[in-house]
Amino acid sequence: MVERPSSCPNRSTMGLSRRYDGREMTTRRVIHRRRFLQLGVGATATVGLAACSTPARVGTTLIGPNSPEVAEAESARRAAGAAKESVRLNAVTGIVDLGGVQVDTWSYGGQVPGREIRVRRGDVLRVELSNELPASTSIHWHGLALRNDMDGVPGLTQDEIAQSSQFTYEFTVPDAGTYFFHPHSGVQLDRGLYAPLIVEDPEDGADYDSELVIVLDDWLDGIDRTPDEALDELMRNGMGGMDHGSMGGMPRSTLLGGDAGDLVYPHVLANGRTFRDPVSAEFKAGQRVRLRLINAAADTAFRVGVPGVRMRVSHTDGFPVKPTEADVVMIGMGERVDAVVTMPDGAVPVLAIAEGRDQYAQVTLRAPTTQMTPVGPEAVAELMKLRVLMAVELEAADRVAVRVKQPDVVHDLVLEGPGERYDWTINGKPYDPKDGLPIRQGQYVRLRMQNKTTMFHPMHLHGHTFQVRGSGDRGPRKDTALVLPGRGLNVDFIADNPGQWLTHCHNVYHGEAGMMAVVSYVE
Repeated sequence: MVERPSSCPNRSTMGLSRRYDGREMTTRRVIHRRRFLQLGVGATATVGLAACSTPARVGTTLIGPNSPEVAEAESARRAAGAAKESVRLNAVTGIVDLGGVQVDTWSYGGQVPGREIRVRRGDVLRVELSNELPASTSIHWHGLALRNDMDGVPGLTQDEIAQSSQFTYEFTVPDAGTYFFHPHSGVQLDRGLYAPLIVEDPEDGADYDSELVIVLDDWLDGIDRTPDEALDELMRNGMGGMDHGSMGGMPRSTLLGGDAGDLVYPHVLANGRTFRDPVSAEFKAGQRVRLRLINAAADTAFRVGVPGVRMRVSHTDGFPVKPTEADVVMIGMGERVDAVVTMPDGAVPVLAIAEGRDQYAQVTLRAPTTQMTPVGPEAVAELMKLRVLMAVELEAADRVAVRVKQPDVVHDLVLEGPGERYDWTINGKPYDPKDGLPIRQGQYVRLRMQNKTTMFHPMHLHGHTFQVRGSGDRGPRKDTALVLPGRGLNVDFIADNPGQWLTHCHNVYHGEAGMMAVVSYVE
């Protein structure tokens, strides 16, 4: 039976029980998100849950992160004799060089981006995090369909990791692809706390000879304010009280349908460097180079291209697509794109142009003995004239496409904001971890996203990948997709990973200001 959403602006919240370690409790008390996070996961044993499309029945038990179902799903993922990779990670404060710009920030191991973690599909990854920051923190493994209790969302799947304490993440890595990790604590992502996670596929390599990981970011921390101060200013004054965008104006983008950002960023970065002092990588002429492009920015989408060199896009968000030629690709916050380029004889830049802002970053590809100075605005202007490929235009490869069928459950996600005090909401409400969109194991689920704001939103779903449903019902398979202003987007996924999973806008300020919800497995 297909359950259709109905309009329910005044939904009531019903008392339900959430099971953690075999315990059940019930409450109807509403807790503000900031206070809720201070209470920790132990306090989340009780929830109220409501949804437009499938109102839950009183007494329904939620499948929490410590439930037997989560452990069973992890056991099924883990192969006998799976290789194990152990990593020690320190979250620290200190001075970092961004290419002639010295900033006092937070990072993993004192470098930005943090050191890459590289494993193979099916490996067991064990990461021991030592928190040396002046605040609690966490790690979310962005894009991975991992076990729920390792997903790193404080107040939903784990307690925050306190100052001067340690926590060990351990999980099976189920799918190959390009991923990254970052905190899910406040706006910590908008510091230097992020790093690539590359999951190799033993079957890869036939269509490329080498590879290069490029992580993009926007940067304000340690320049004139911290991300927390920026968020406080937005929430205190609303949008009208901010001096938004580059060159003193609100960043705008015709391609993205309106507003392109909410904050002034003094710099944008590629692999932790400004455009004046770029990272360079050496390849032989004729080599096929797989670029693994990751947008770890908080508030900025990027156009990425190599002047004079076409790209063959092969993956998005870790999953293969039908190979597509492109001059420029758009990458929203949280999205990843893999593209193969053939190295010319000489040197070329990989340019990342901040959408709607007069800023860009670059990484240099050069042949041996070739030198190259950073490119100027002329090359950027030429790239801006070329057609831009959006990830939602891609088509999933046959072997990973989700079969089209009538959904068992449909949930609407209506995106609205900002309010007078920078309020961003889903279905008319700010984030409440006790109020979820119920689904059940094995269901075919459709999320119908509708953007009623004047800004694009990169919507991310934890713990799953979804099939974007385009005009031909075969878009790409992704975990993060751009929903443009005044537009809708339907995505489908199979409920095969039990737990409590966040879905949210990956503009970190929109998410922290309320544009988050829970996709909630129930029994």
